[in-house]
Amino acid sequence: MPLSEHEQRMLEQMERALYAEDPKFATALEGSGLRTYTRRRVYQAVAGFLVGIALLMAGMVAQIILISVVGFLVMLGCAVLAVTGWRKAPKPGEQQTLGETAGAAARRQPRQRKSMMNRIEQRWQRRRDEQGH
Repeated sequence: MPLSEHEQRMLEQMERALYAEDPKFATALEGSGLRTYTRRRVYQAVAGFLVGIALLMAGMVAQIILISVVGFLVMLGCAVLAVTGWRKAPKPGEQQTLGETAGAAARRQPRQRKSMMNRIEQRWQRRRDEQGH
C-alpha cells in the first residue's frame, strides 16, 4: 500500500530532522536494509545456480534431456538475478531516502530529484521560519 502525499512529506521531514540532529547515526542507517536484502538475494541466486548445475549434471548422467534443459534454464535465470541484483545494490555511503525503492531511484533522473529536493528543503525552511516567529 503506497503512502499518501501527506505521509510521504511527514516521512521526509522526519528523515531531515534525523540528519540534522545526528548525521553520524543517520548515515549509519542509510541503505543498510536494501544492501542486506540485495546481498541475500544474490546469495540465493548463487545457490540456485549451483542447483541448476546439479540438475544439468543429473540429466546428463541419467540421459534425460528435459532435466538437463531445466537445469540450464535454472542456471541462466539465477545468473541473471545475481548480476542484476548485484548492480542494484547501493554502495556504502550512497544516500537513499527511507521510503524510496531501488526501482524508483533508477527511474528518476538526478536533475529532477535534485530540484524536487531543493523545493522540499525550501518548504521545510519556510515552515521552520514561520514556526520560530
